[in-house]
Amino acid sequence: MTRFIIISLIGGILFAVLDGLINGNPLAQKLMECYKPIAKTSINIPVGIAIDIFYGFVMCGIFLLIYSSLPTDNPLIKGIIYGLIIWFFRVIMSVFTIYMTQQVPAKTLAYILVTGLVEVLILGMFYGLTIKPLK
Repeated sequence: MTRFIIISLIGGILFAVLDGLINGNPLAQKLMECYKPIAKTSINIPVGIAIDIFYGFVMCGIFLLIYSSLPTDNPLIKGIIYGLIIWFFRVIMSVFTIYMTQQVPAKTLAYILVTGLVEVLILGMFYGLTIKPLK
């Protein structure tokens, strides 16, 4: 249980750092200008970090629940596969919904797809390399 808590906390902090790098860089700022009319003018960073830490616990818990169902015995590959699953449900579905319902430039959608893939692959590999269910 202690290992789960530690890995979940680290995963959540990693999530927060990656979110900051992905969304706070100059390229992202330029690409996300289309959201300016509806975007908040400031972000509550402590709340954002708390949310990402919560996500770290959820993602770690789900990884442990489906661990034995993921193909291969290689934990790194299990993490990559998990990352791809998360990418589909978290990023691809969201981007398709945005594409169908909002006027967002294709460059922005491509950025979300690519950075979302990188983010969840890093997180998936982290979980794959650091935690597995108890036997």
